[in-house]
Order: sequence, then C-alpha cells, then structure tokens
Amino acid sequence: MRGSTLLALLALVLLYLVAGALVFRALEQPHELQAQKELGEVRDRFLRDHPSVREQDLALFIKEVADALGGGADPEINSTNNNNYSAWNLGSAFFFSGTIITTIGYGNAALRTDAGRVFCICYALVGIPLFGILLAGVGDRLGSSLRRGIGHIEAILMKWHVPPGLVRVLSALLFLLVGCLLFVLAPTFVFCHMEGWSELEALYFVIVTLTTVGFGDYVAGANPNQKYAFYQPLVWFWILLGLAYFASVLTTIGNWLRVVSRRTRAEMGGLTAQAASWTGTVTARVTQRGGPLAPPAAEKGLPPLLPPPPLRPIGEPRTPEPPKRVPSPSPPTASALDYPSENLAFIDESSDTQSERNCALARAPRGRRRPPNAPRKPARLRGSGRPRDKGEGGV
Repeated sequence: MRGSTLLALLALVLLYLVAGALVFRALEQPHELQAQKELGEVRDRFLRDHPSVREQDLALFIKEVADALGGGADPEINSTNNNNYSAWNLGSAFFFSGTIITTIGYGNAALRTDAGRVFCICYALVGIPLFGILLAGVGDRLGSSLRRGIGHIEAILMKWHVPPGLVRVLSALLFLLVGCLLFVLAPTFVFCHMEGWSELEALYFVIVTLTTVGFGDYVAGANPNQKYAFYQPLVWFWILLGLAYFASVLTTIGNWLRVVSRRTRAEMGGLTAQAASWTGTVTARVTQRGGPLAPPAAEKGLPPLLPPPPLRPIGEPRTPEPPKRVPSPSPPTASALDYPSENLAFIDESSDTQSERNCALARAPRGRRRPPNAPRKPARLRGSGRPRDKGEGGV
C-alpha cells in the first residue's frame, strides 16, 4: 500500500472515530447524568431516614458493594439460603474459558486471584492461536457447504436462462441471507425465550458477541435462575459457528475483491495494448507521408515504402486500379472477463489458487509460441561442434 493511500485511510478512520465519539456522547451522556443524579437523591434520602449512619460509612459501603458486583456477586442472591450457588460451576467456567480464547471477554466475570491471572496469561497465549486454527477450518467447511448448496441453485437459474450478472447478485444475497437466518435471527428468538430479553436486547447481544466486542452488559446464561447446565456450552458452540460464518464471509469478500482487481488490471492492460497499437499505426502513417526527411522505415521496423507509380503519357487511357483488399479483422480474443467460476458461490477460500487458475486463462503467455504447423528445428548432435574447413587438420 502506498504511503498516500495509507495516510488517506488513517484520516478516514480517525474521522470515523471522531464521528462515533460525538454520536455516542450525545446519546449516552444525558442518561449517565440522570443516573448519577438519581443515585445522589437515593443516598440523601437514606441518610435522612437513618441519621445514625455517617456519610463516610455509607460511601464506603457503596464502594464495597460495587467491588463485589464487579467480582461476579449477585445482589439478588441471599448467601444464607444459597450456600451451594457459585458463579464458577463447570458450565460457567467452560463458557469463561471460551470467552478467553475467542477474545470476546465479556467482563461480567473476572479473575481475582494472582494464580488465576498467571494461568490466564499462559492459557490465552496458547488457546487463542489454537482457536484461530480451528476457526479457519470450521469456516472453510461451513463456507464450502453453503456455497455448494447455492451452486445448485445457480445451476437451476442458469437453466432458466437468467442473466449471469443477476445470478451472481442473487447468489451473494442468498449466501448472506442464509447465514443471517441461521446465526443471527434464529439465536435472537432463542435468547428472547431463554433469557427474557426483548428483541432489541437479544439482537444487540448477538451482534456484540459475533463481532467479538463483548461489552458484558448482556451475557447469556448469567442468570442464576438458569436451570440448564449445558446451556452456556451450547452458546459457546453457537459462537464458534457464528464466528466461522463471519470469517467465511470476510474471506469470500476478500477473494472477490482480489478477482475484481485482477480483472480490472487485465482490462487496463488490454486498453493499454490497444492504445499502443493505435499509436504505432498513426506514427507509421505520418512517417510514410513525411517524405525524404522522415527516418527510414526499416529503422523503425515498419514495412518499406512503395515507389511512386510511373507517369502516364498524355492521351493514354487510364487503366483501372485493382481494388485493394482490406484485411479482415482478426477474431476477438478471449477477454479477461470470460473465465469460469467468477461468482461468489464458487470462490472458495479453501484453495487460494482458484483465483490464480481463473485469471491464468486470460494472461498473455510469456515468450513466443511456435505455430502448430511450423517445422521443428533439426536437433543438434552432441559433440559435433562447428564444421571444420577442408584445410584444417584431418584427412
């Protein structure tokens, strides 16, 4: 990437960040100020109702409660009646480990011991690359399966004589629609039923999770009243498939952009060759009309100029000149756009050489290719060397 392009991209990203900051500030700051005002009113009311409590003791109590909530404690649970409850049961711990290697990190549960933090460092350094390999493999299989199914639909559309451009657009839209239906809309309704969230809250959790943002304000299975121990492990498997689908979409878009870039370069190369040919033709004509001061045609590799016709005597009838034969135009060569499997359903990230094979059909061969009927050069015998003259040695 050129330096100017990189600077322009950096300026665009910074502008995007500033715009996002202004919008989020305008939307969220009034709510924050209102919540802070309500907290102050509740604290003042409590002090009026309990004059024996000092303000410093109440502030210390609120701080300790906030720390406990940050450590994963739930204020709705009475520790006296729920001695067996723990946020670190096997299902929750499995889900927490999954949020580490997927780099989501909700933050609703955090490590409080030094030994746990040291183990988390080592666990993340090994688990994140391992999960990346698994994600690439699952995305490869999942994307190939979806594109194979969409390929059958494309074949049906082609039998119905649907234009190829429209088929490509429909296949791309169908690929996105099937993925969104399986990994976005269906989980949204499941979380609405299981967690009691609204449709907006469930969709917000789905998008925040699959984009690996993971704020932690909404976490599936964090409710202590959840009865199913396998619920959070199933959520993690959904996260795996959803991330694999999004990775497949990004890979497909990258392959498509690479193919489009090569097609554009091929088109520009064809236009450049046509412009060079036209320039050479015009130069040859100007050279032929330039008279004796023009450079000889042989030096430029052009065909030699024909001598002028002899003068016709006066009174001699004019002989009609034979009609000039106009060379028939050469058949159009295959364009760089005419290659198979350029639609999204057949661009598979499991083989990066797919695009190479597709575009290799349009590349000009290097060097000169021998015509099929041209005679072959006689093979030179080994050890023969150059022919000797009669006078040189030997008999």
